[in-house]
Amino acid sequence: MLKITDVSGIEVGHATHPTEMTGCTVVLCRNGAVAGVDVRGSAPGTRETDLLRPLYMIRQIHAVMLTGGSAFGLRTADGAMRYLFERGIGYNARGIVVPIVPAAVIFDLVAGRDPAFPSSEMGYEACRNAGKSLPEGRVGAGRGASVGKILGRENAMAGGIGSAAMALPAAPGVSPKGVRVGAMVVVNALGDVIDPSNGKIVAGAREPGGGAFADSLRCFMEGRFANPLPQPGTNTTLAVVATDGRFTKEEINKIAQMAQNGIARATRPAHTMHDGDVVFALSTGDKPADVSLVGEIAAQMVSRAIVRAVELANS
Repeated sequence: MLKITDVSGIEVGHATHPTEMTGCTVVLCRNGAVAGVDVRGSAPGTRETDLLRPLYMIRQIHAVMLTGGSAFGLRTADGAMRYLFERGIGYNARGIVVPIVPAAVIFDLVAGRDPAFPSSEMGYEACRNAGKSLPEGRVGAGRGASVGKILGRENAMAGGIGSAAMALPAAPGVSPKGVRVGAMVVVNALGDVIDPSNGKIVAGAREPGGGAFADSLRCFMEGRFANPLPQPGTNTTLAVVATDGRFTKEEINKIAQMAQNGIARATRPAHTMHDGDVVFALSTGDKPADVSLVGEIAAQMVSRAIVRAVELANS
């Protein structure tokens, strides 16, 4: 099965804390990537996302950091910047190398846990671990993730990290040379994970005592949820999609926007006031391709990666 690392120019590395339920995951693009972003959840924790939007000067980035630790975890991007700076990778600002590393967080903190982790050093470690192999499940930024928290964490299931990719055939007018499109997702949603192929819940809130799926949306509609309801910012799905197609900054932002559809198809409810859902999109290649086609395939890969993440995390 193809993964996001099968897209040219993309490497992924994890750093997983040995005792605490947290970690971080970096997507490296050492040669640079045209990047865009779409922030759809209403409680995001992010860094350097404004510069990815159209009308802003920066055209290429060099890594994306996904991390646990809530806002504390944003410091992991400092470790990635140090790693890239030491290797001369970054934006040339009048002779000074400045690596551009956007980041986004999930909330995996629990009472009594030291918020010192994940640390900047773990961000550096993730970069050292980066390569074409991509472990999935409860690793890196997905280590402390969970899904279906509407009835409380005690009735939730494990979230995690997953990836999927597709190689498109050459087709005149839409992809003359064929392109690859991949996604990697960290799943920490308030709601349930749905398999779009059959509409069934594959992970989410359980009835108390470990029974059947409770159906988070139905619980919400009936006013049946933990007291208090999980607070804003404590739930998030983060995704990075990548393609070796050639796209402008405006086009790759459209692809990020379309890729959010994958979250909506595979999590229910999605993009709530309690979620910080963010999708980054990267263009690393020079193959001509159609924006709408790649955007739809990116959405499909996001959905597949979400389902894969929870299946592996709960296996």
